[in-house]
Amino acid sequence: MADEGHWFFCLRHMRVEEGPGCPDGVRMGPYDSEEEARFALTTAQERNEQWDAQDT
Repeated sequence: MADEGHWFFCLRHMRVEEGPGCPDGVRMGPYDSEEEARFALTTAQERNEQWDAQDT
């Protein structure tokens, strides 16, 4: 299965999942580690802030 060995952050349950889990439309990833998945929302927020700063 393609998701095995990858980590995801589920937006429906607000938790980290490994491998197959909730549908891709409700989760972020894949990430190479549990830690990367755990900080998915923080990483996304930081990137959005950087992009917003570039747009001004």
